[in-house]
Amino acid sequence: MTELLHNPKIKPEHLARKAIVYLRQSSEKQVRQNKESQLLQYAMAERVRALGWQEVEIINNDLGSSAGLAAAQREGFERVLSSVALGEVGIVGSREVSRLSRTDKDWCRLLEVCQIFGTLIADEQQVYDLNNLDDQLVLGIKGTLSVVELKVIRQRMLAGQEAKARRGELFKRLPIGYARDPVGKIMFHPDRRICEAIQLVFAKFRELWSVRQTFQWFRDHDLELPVNPIQGTRLIWKVPSQSLIRDILRNPFYAGAYVWGRRPVTTLLVGGRLEKRQSAMRPAEECRVFIRDHHVGYIDWATYEENQRMIRHNSVNWEGDESMAAIRAGQGLLVGLLRCGHCGRKLHVRYWGGRGTHARYLCKGDYDDGGQYCIGFGGSSVDRCVGQELLKAIAPLGVEASLRALEELSAVGTAQCTALSRKLEQLVYEARKAFEQYDAVDARNRLAASELERRWNGKLEEIEAVKQRLSSLETERYSLSPEEEIRIRSMGDHFAGVWQSNHCPPTLKKMIFRTAIEEIIVRTDQDKKNLELLIHWKGGAHTQLTMERPRSVTETATPMEALEIIRRMAVRYGDDQIASVLNRRGYSTGKGKRWNQTRVATARRNHSIAGQKRALHDPERVSLSEAARICGVSHHTIQRLVEAGLLKCEQITPRAPWEVSRRDLDAEPIRSVIEGLHRTGKLILQGGCAEDQLALFT
Repeated sequence: MTELLHNPKIKPEHLARKAIVYLRQSSEKQVRQNKESQLLQYAMAERVRALGWQEVEIINNDLGSSAGLAAAQREGFERVLSSVALGEVGIVGSREVSRLSRTDKDWCRLLEVCQIFGTLIADEQQVYDLNNLDDQLVLGIKGTLSVVELKVIRQRMLAGQEAKARRGELFKRLPIGYARDPVGKIMFHPDRRICEAIQLVFAKFRELWSVRQTFQWFRDHDLELPVNPIQGTRLIWKVPSQSLIRDILRNPFYAGAYVWGRRPVTTLLVGGRLEKRQSAMRPAEECRVFIRDHHVGYIDWATYEENQRMIRHNSVNWEGDESMAAIRAGQGLLVGLLRCGHCGRKLHVRYWGGRGTHARYLCKGDYDDGGQYCIGFGGSSVDRCVGQELLKAIAPLGVEASLRALEELSAVGTAQCTALSRKLEQLVYEARKAFEQYDAVDARNRLAASELERRWNGKLEEIEAVKQRLSSLETERYSLSPEEEIRIRSMGDHFAGVWQSNHCPPTLKKMIFRTAIEEIIVRTDQDKKNLELLIHWKGGAHTQLTMERPRSVTETATPMEALEIIRRMAVRYGDDQIASVLNRRGYSTGKGKRWNQTRVATARRNHSIAGQKRALHDPERVSLSEAARICGVSHHTIQRLVEAGLLKCEQITPRAPWEVSRRDLDAEPIRSVIEGLHRTGKLILQGGCAEDQLALFT
């Protein structure tokens, strides 16, 4: 109580309330390593008790939280403010005032609240009363110095960091596959297994052209890659994740380039608070520090750039270049290669049909802006046409391709065997080391000996498992017979047959197309009946083609007028008669062909129209020819009866057969007219005969 008696700032109303001791360290690393600083801050509670407070609350929620600009919200500091605002706190203690805040905004908030509610502030040396002008001035200066101190320290550290980075010497941790020699130079890791594993990642990506498929290959073959542990420095081996494969492929360090500042941190105002956000990864050339050929690389820079283009475009969004995207199993072979010759946009593919396998290429044009599609056509015939040109260009290289296929078949499983062999060598070394440790221990010390023996046995079991996998791979390796080798060689001479075979997958054809063709410009003629294709081959050559434009289903649909005629005539007439009427009236099929019996039957079937091949016999209705035969007169006589209005005649559609009711032939006045014609030989239509009428019978 000595200090209390000599400190007039502490009054009974302060002691009647509780005291708060606030603790803070800026990072988790400080919390783990700077234990002495924590003890000094906790000791502040004893100083507050020496000042006369009995109830002391320690708030340590902000251990590991920064108090700088745009830092995350501090739960402990907010608790201090709310407790002071409730009038529950007599004094707020902290070893240094910089522990309370490193920003002017938070510092002013604390001073204002403490001044309003009469709360004291104490550090290791002094007690401050905010209602005292001198104390308020001293605390303001200390707060400003705390803010400036943080900025100065940060500027010095960042400047030193950037200067070291510009020399290419700043490393937090070297990527997998690299190490430093005794003089600090970057070199390949001395472990050959690690280097070969990294090389295998790049080799498989160049073969498969997909991060996902490369990852899947490692998973399917159960091959391990080295990874950096979260804690410690010794590499560990495990089956890779897709993110690990992607990080290796995207890291420019493996191309011999040093890069610093790929993901800069920016400060944004979000929801009324400042927050630090890490921006998207920048291209290597746009980073603050970029040094090409800084060290030895697993790949050259040109290969790295090509890999990045493939990864960047290897997506399903429309913004990507589909000619660079991963090859998928769709039936459209020219996906990503076609460009509209009218508007310059890339054509994309859509799949139709019951199974969704019929490709159709479309240019969107200004459809998204309320317009129409620019160009669209079926894909199968265009694929065949371009495929024929491709065969003409690469058929001479068929023999070379067959020899390359022989080499690849002979090398199947080599990469997997090599990786397992390196793993076996590593395990043999570790087993020998485990045995030496076991052999060196005192056998009477069973606690240590049993554990070392267990480790040794574990290594021996791993060795046996790897040996079994290697032997099974050797057994599974397929060796070509002489007959199969001759057959593969003959495929080079008959490459067209291999291309058109059903066993040739679309993915392989797409890969060949993209290897040989840079781009295809396609446009339609003025009548939109033909397609004009301009093939840009890799290497600069060009080929121009013209073909009939494949028409869509709507363009090749049967005309509605023809369907209506078929629907009306199919009730009684046969398909042959319907086809004859359609041809006489000038109708053609949707594909522009003449009608016949088969095509009429197909149209009826497609549109669910009932009918028959031959006309049905109707005893109540007869044609004009049958009416003439029944009445025993000429066809011309029946026509004159119809023209005179005496005989009613019907026709379903123009050019269709005329129909007469059998009942009308037996009724008046037709019966009397026909009888008079047979009796007199003259056709009397209106109760008499014309003077110039000739006799029909003599």
